[in-house]
Amino acid sequence: MIAINKERVWKSILDLSEIGKSEHGGVTRLSFTEEEKRAKEYVTQRMKEAGLTVYEDPIGNLFGRWEGTAPSAPVVMFGSHIDSVLGGGNFDGPAGVLAAIEVVQTMREKGLTPDHPLEVAVFTDEEGARFHTGMIGSRAIVGKLNAEDLYKHKDDHQISIAEAMKASGLDPENLEQARRTPGSIKAYLELHIEQGKILESKDIPVGIVTGIAAPVWLQLTLNGKAGHAGTTPMDMRKDPLVAAAEIICKLEQLAIENPGTVGTVGKINALPGGVNIIPGRVELALDIRHPVEEVRNRVEDEIRAFIKRNCSERGIEYEIEVPHRLKPTPCSENVIAVVQDSVAAAGLPVQKLISGAAHDAMVMAEITEVGMIFVRSKDGISHHPDEWTSKEDLAWGTEVLYQSITRLAGIHH
Repeated sequence: MIAINKERVWKSILDLSEIGKSEHGGVTRLSFTEEEKRAKEYVTQRMKEAGLTVYEDPIGNLFGRWEGTAPSAPVVMFGSHIDSVLGGGNFDGPAGVLAAIEVVQTMREKGLTPDHPLEVAVFTDEEGARFHTGMIGSRAIVGKLNAEDLYKHKDDHQISIAEAMKASGLDPENLEQARRTPGSIKAYLELHIEQGKILESKDIPVGIVTGIAAPVWLQLTLNGKAGHAGTTPMDMRKDPLVAAAEIICKLEQLAIENPGTVGTVGKINALPGGVNIIPGRVELALDIRHPVEEVRNRVEDEIRAFIKRNCSERGIEYEIEVPHRLKPTPCSENVIAVVQDSVAAAGLPVQKLISGAAHDAMVMAEITEVGMIFVRSKDGISHHPDEWTSKEDLAWGTEVLYQSITRLAGIHH
């Protein structure tokens, strides 16, 4: 029997999906925008309905707190994010936030009071879609975001994180106040949709994450020589787009040769951008991931060496920046055990798996034990309007989260 109210959590998902809804499907809620503000207002309302005390920290992370019987004890934190990619789905992030609120509401309705304080967390800018660097909120909490970062990273309109913060009523000078100390948080647990096909292939609604593969992002700029498409002979060209094409193919090859690696180029820009103009400049973003840091770093070294060699042969100048680098993260054995007990208590099969996507949990591992619960994704689709998790699967995931949080918070079953 499921303790949580599956209709209530499902209605919350549907309600939140209306905020930032696109005409062409999906949602767009970038950080420090009007859409995010409205989404925060909705989540704040839901938190208060669940009896939580709501506050926002200096980087814009939103928290709902329940003091428990021992307010000075380390916090049990759980949640996710509500920002999105451009034209994203309705479940990536919000499922974890709204499931967390449902857990608290169910506990109160059943007369359960935690020993440890509980905090439902809504992290700022997990996706990195606006400023091209993600995990802003969680990085601030663990002290991995500094004042320089706030001014260095800008959106496509050249608005920095700091400027966007000020426009939202936040003071970048207070960034350090968002930081939490090691030991202040007992554990962080995050429910998230799988964004893959493993659970679906095994017909299992909920999975236990044992580790998180982390990305490194390489922002590559190639400078060649622009020219007329009709009057510049092939042997006299310095075409950076051809170099980019060969780099993309090499990245795919390296990923295939190193099992478990994924390499992606999801953004490319050729300038000046005319159909009859040889590009003079090409910008592309490379995303490289593997659950083992040494393997990922080896692939990175090999693609860097290829870029150097390829550009030298073609007479192309290049620059590489690293806007985002995270360490692959193993989940806590203690938290995994708690989640496994909770899965068993819910009468579900135990399925362990690795997360190929990055999450705030991997950043939070800098200061506390972390764990993740995955919920089945239809066709493995994510970051797309067709992203879908069923009401029943979300309910099972929320139930496992409920069982896990009550155990972590000192309530004995």
